[in-house]
Amino acid sequence: MSAKSLISTNPNALIPLFFILLLIPLSPSSNFVNSARTLSSLHKSKVRTDESLTFLWPLPAQYTFGNQTLTVDPNLSLVLGGRKAGNSNFITEAFMRYKSIIFKHPSKESASGFKYDITKLSIIVHSENEELQLGVDESYSLLVAKNDGHSIIGEVTIEANTLYGALRGLETMSQLCVYDYESKSVKVFKAPWFIQDQPRFQYRGLLLDTSRHYQPVEIIKQVIDSMSYAKLNVLHWHIIDEESFPLEVPEYPKLWSGSYTKWERYTVEDALEIVSYAKLRGINVMPEVDVPGHAESWGKGYPDLWPSPSCTEPLDVSKNFTFDVIAGILTGMQEIFPFKLFHLGGDEVNTDCWTSTPHVAQWLEEHNMSTRDAYRYFVIKAQEIALSHDRIPVNWEETFNTFPSKLSPETIVHNWLGPGVCPKAVAQGFKCIYSNQGVWYLDHLDIPWENVYYAEPLEGINNASLQNLVIGGEVCMWGETADASDVLQTIWPRAAAAAERLWSNREATSSGISKLQPTFRLEYFRCLLTRRGIPAAPVKNYYARTAPPGYGSCYEQ
Repeated sequence: MSAKSLISTNPNALIPLFFILLLIPLSPSSNFVNSARTLSSLHKSKVRTDESLTFLWPLPAQYTFGNQTLTVDPNLSLVLGGRKAGNSNFITEAFMRYKSIIFKHPSKESASGFKYDITKLSIIVHSENEELQLGVDESYSLLVAKNDGHSIIGEVTIEANTLYGALRGLETMSQLCVYDYESKSVKVFKAPWFIQDQPRFQYRGLLLDTSRHYQPVEIIKQVIDSMSYAKLNVLHWHIIDEESFPLEVPEYPKLWSGSYTKWERYTVEDALEIVSYAKLRGINVMPEVDVPGHAESWGKGYPDLWPSPSCTEPLDVSKNFTFDVIAGILTGMQEIFPFKLFHLGGDEVNTDCWTSTPHVAQWLEEHNMSTRDAYRYFVIKAQEIALSHDRIPVNWEETFNTFPSKLSPETIVHNWLGPGVCPKAVAQGFKCIYSNQGVWYLDHLDIPWENVYYAEPLEGINNASLQNLVIGGEVCMWGETADASDVLQTIWPRAAAAAERLWSNREATSSGISKLQPTFRLEYFRCLLTRRGIPAAPVKNYYARTAPPGYGSCYEQ
């Protein structure tokens, strides 16, 4: 009885992949750094002529490969194994999505009697739990080998502890499958492959700003699809800002009067659809409600939130109504966004309106508060509201820079102003997200991909226990100059550079490895994105998202 039949008929009688690894011949390049260098040298010598070269992005933690070429059956079937995995539609739907990606081109009918090397894909998942939260196990093992009829193993097996690890394995498998235009068939080159993979950081994010420019739901779905291809796992949805308030909040239905127009809004159903769509791709959605600054649009529907009609920001700190609205927003969002992390902003707060508005100035005097005290009061009160809704507050670094000892110990500090903040935050026991604007702000069009790639979230942190407090990082797509016409070109391919930094082992992506190696792989990944319908800009542009300077191959731009 083969391993696959064992999997399909007896989910408890599984052959661990680490044991299978002992049974198949492996490439001598078993070290992942050496494997990366081997692929690099192959590419440097034969980049134009050898179409069998295989490049993976992000680079897996460990992998081996060989020299065989395997054919893949266009009628590839799925075999499910593991604890009750067969009862879940989750993996079946994911398999069908990736099957449509792998077999995007029609395959030529094979000759009578032709036998494909790969006809089945076995997925073994050890947990039926579909909950998606920060820290979910995304590890997986992937085996791609030819079944010669004599071995107990063969073809393709993905093994993971969770559904989300299996998703990551499917993405890697899809990148191994290449359409061969000569034979009009899908092949896997450099087999057998054995991959053991897991992310370096648990939080690998992309901020999408839909306040400065409205992004249609279909564009947001394209962003989510593209994130899954690079194994990013958190969409930081900056829904609201001073320019517009496009989200429906049933508790306060006039809030979305702050949208640009009635056609540039997100209903509750839209938001639920986005969250559901993201979950099926292993991506959490973290909403941001930036307070007390960046909130002028709130007052379009509820003018009492403004200090005065002529002084509209920050929100009025003196009124209980302000905090009632914040609580109402969190109550509504709690039903939409199951992710425990909730971003409360807190950045760039100019308090001049508080001192220039008589009733707010009087309130400050009565409470013996300076504007700095009132800023702290507002942030802490908003944090208390979030915590009462079972949410973990995330705040931009200004809150930590101004009053670190007053913040909730649950606070996750979000760096953006520059380097050196995460080392200070973790030294005081806070968790931190790295988003240094000098390297990871995608709206800065003159930041080359190399600067994005070699930025290190753990820079300046040498203690292992403190390093663990850096939960990851995030590239930020602020929307002042990005709308539906150019947002994807601005995100990609530079976001992929950060995605590999956050997923792959630091040793495999360090500057000690030739810069040619990630360049070739990123060019290949950029073209993979375009083949999948994501309009990623050329890699080598001086300014991001600009058109190619002239004719040429996708793989050399």
